Amino acid sequence: MAKDSKKKKGPRARESDLVENVIFINRVAKVVKGGRRFSFSALVSVGDQKGNVGISLAKANEVAEAIRKAFDRAKRNMVKVPIENGTLPHDIMGEWGAGRVLLRPAAPGTGVIAGGPVRAVLEAAGVRDVLTKTLGTNNPINVVRATMNGLTSLVTAEQAAEERGAPLESLGGRRG
Repeated sequence: MAKDSKKKKGPRARESDLVENVIFINRVAKVVKGGRRFSFSALVSVGDQKGNVGISLAKANEVAEAIRKAFDRAKRNMVKVPIENGTLPHDIMGEWGAGRVLLRPAAPGTGVIAGGPVRAVLEAAGVRDVLTKTLGTNNPINVVRATMNGLTSLVTAEQAAEERGAPLESLGGRRG
């Protein structure tokens, strides 16, 4: 019976290889006549560890519902990130609000040297070796959005050569 139920999932089976991380859950209280009314917001990252990653912030009256909504939105809003040999193609500074995140490629075997919110996004994207530094704020929402800003701003050497209309060798980048 268990095998049959797995087959019935259909399109959901493809999503099973996605890595889902809950980064931050915030409880917000609204003061009303009868006391306090609580609601929750959930910040999540979703990725396939092959260069696709998405983040989302969703709100609901229950924690489970906020997380579910956030995962659904993050899956819809996934973007492609260029990853070369398990690391980033070049240094980049991502900015969002007061949050700034420095992302720097690292040698193989270094691992993901990053704080909690940045680590969740990079691991979901499939980056294995990277050095990071969070500057400015430690607000998880701004840090995660700054990380995504940096990742979406990355370009490979091939993309840069194509944009400039020049041959790849003329860029003088890494040789190897």
